[in-house]
Amino acid sequence: MRSMSLALLALVLAGAGCAYLPDEPKASELVCRNDSECAAGQVCFLDGCGDPGQHIVVEVTPNPKAGLHAQDFAVENLRPQQNLELYGPARIEGEVRRETLVSVPSTTAYSSPISLRVTGESLLIPGVTRRYESTLVPNNGEYELQVGSGSYTITLLAADTEVPPVTETRVVNPGGDVALDFLLPASSSLTRLSGQVVRQGSTLVDAELEVQALDDTLRPLSQRVPVSRATGKFLLVLPPSAAKLEHVLVQVTAPRAEPLVPQKTFTVDPRPGLTPPLEMGDYGEPVTVKGRVVNLQGQPVAKASVYLQGKVTGGGQFRSGTVSTGTDGSFELLSLPSAPDSPLTLYAVPPPEAAAGLILLTTNISRKGTALNDVTCPDKISVQGTLLRPEGDSAAGVRVIAEPVGEVPGWPRPAVGTEAASPTDENGSYHLQLDPGEYRFDFVPSENLPRVSRFVTVQPSTSLELAPFTLSKGRRINGLVALSEPNEDSPTPGVPYASIRFFRVVNVEGKPTSVLLAQTVSDSTGNYAASLPTR
Repeated sequence: MRSMSLALLALVLAGAGCAYLPDEPKASELVCRNDSECAAGQVCFLDGCGDPGQHIVVEVTPNPKAGLHAQDFAVENLRPQQNLELYGPARIEGEVRRETLVSVPSTTAYSSPISLRVTGESLLIPGVTRRYESTLVPNNGEYELQVGSGSYTITLLAADTEVPPVTETRVVNPGGDVALDFLLPASSSLTRLSGQVVRQGSTLVDAELEVQALDDTLRPLSQRVPVSRATGKFLLVLPPSAAKLEHVLVQVTAPRAEPLVPQKTFTVDPRPGLTPPLEMGDYGEPVTVKGRVVNLQGQPVAKASVYLQGKVTGGGQFRSGTVSTGTDGSFELLSLPSAPDSPLTLYAVPPPEAAAGLILLTTNISRKGTALNDVTCPDKISVQGTLLRPEGDSAAGVRVIAEPVGEVPGWPRPAVGTEAASPTDENGSYHLQLDPGEYRFDFVPSENLPRVSRFVTVQPSTSLELAPFTLSKGRRINGLVALSEPNEDSPTPGVPYASIRFFRVVNVEGKPTSVLLAQTVSDSTGNYAASLPTR
């Protein structure tokens, strides 16, 4: 992913006295270590040297409860006094109508309950996702939903499960009103697909199940509907266009964890309207799996999360519930037996504060249950480093956060970020215990110095010492957050308690990337202050 750039972050092996550079990099792949390596007026950012006043995008979230969601603004030349003028609410609005196929085709307003799911991301800040959802009843077919700016996929789900989902895409700019009309197909034009879910032969699955039709991109073609527990039968309603498809995917899932049933996806021809029975296979009965999680010294690891995942007999995919180990490291969970040719994978994930690291074990689970030998976790990698102030003195009191951004070969991507147990000490030293992976290290000073980020790759080893890193100088940015059309009823001209985040947006190895530089909140009068990097 970022293997070359990540390797050039002055990672120094424990006991070594020079930067670890495995290959001679191309000039375009060099990553700076501190501001002194940059040209005059430039700062050492995560992606390399750059102008601290350029490539800045500000996200402002004024007041979601009042319908004022996130707005993004590119700042061409950051100034010490940077006022932020906001637009009013952004909306997606339009009509929901349904076709009626009578002697003369027409449409009627749809006024039954619907849900709108809006998912997407910022137009200007890569990686910043946004999601909005609302259940409403259109007023004579008309609806309105307030959202933040962004590029979205909008899906309409009717409360009537015989109305298939309708999906559209739209771009919403700050303060923009975006028109989006939905046309629901007539009931008589829909494609209906009926079938039955069985375990094997005529034996039914004694569990609550749901089915849904998807296309090859996993976009829903139908709503998720229940399977009759008494008969195993179901009816899916798809859009008229599905009648021309050679196949659709029908996914069978158990909406609840108990009883244990795998998830299975079938390829079905929807054109006949009736599919042969969908056979889940002989996936076995729930069995008990017991074990104990310990560290390399054989001591128990408490509060570790343990679960099993993989393919079971019949071809379905299964994941057990997650349990936590007790003070003695023991655990007990329910699982399905593993397929003869495909063991399940056991995941043991110790808590962030534990010195023991995560482990994955391929595990055969018999149809009589399994008592495992001790699951021995490796030690996490000890990662140490030192931070310096811009003047060269030790930087004390700096929070250090490692946020996983990728995986290294042979290891899963770490699930959650880790913060050092304490800020840097009087010598500027910090210490983290991490699983192998690719991380973004965020250094967050407690005083008026800006936060700084670096990519770091943690390979399997016993320890890793990072080269000393010098923080950037900070410059104070002040301003007023205000609406372009002020609210006459407001006692102050500004927008109080607005959330403000400053990002630097650049390309890292050809991929648009955003890095958080500062975050703050406006005060009761709408004024704010933030510290950003400077030379």
